[in-house]
Amino acid sequence: MTCKDKTIIKTDLAPAAIGPYSVGVTGGPFVFTAGQLGIDPKTGSLVEGGVEAETRQALQNLSAILEAANSCMDNVVKTTVFLRDINDFAKMN
Repeated sequence: MTCKDKTIIKTDLAPAAIGPYSVGVTGGPFVFTAGQLGIDPKTGSLVEGGVEAETRQALQNLSAILEAANSCMDNVVKTTVFLRDINDFAKMN
């Protein structure tokens, strides 16, 4: 793989990166995504409704990034979740 095989993924359907990183990058046949929060890409604000609404929005954001890379949620092989309160796990899951 050469540097030319790397493509930065951009989409208006997911929040823009809030730092010096890309929300998604393809490298060869792989898609790598940055962590996603429950931020509404239209408003730039965290959605209301608690952990369930935030999880739903984060997954919609992830899906939008994957689709912009011509991929989909079916191809995801690993995720990591960070919760402020482990008691929210059932609601998140």
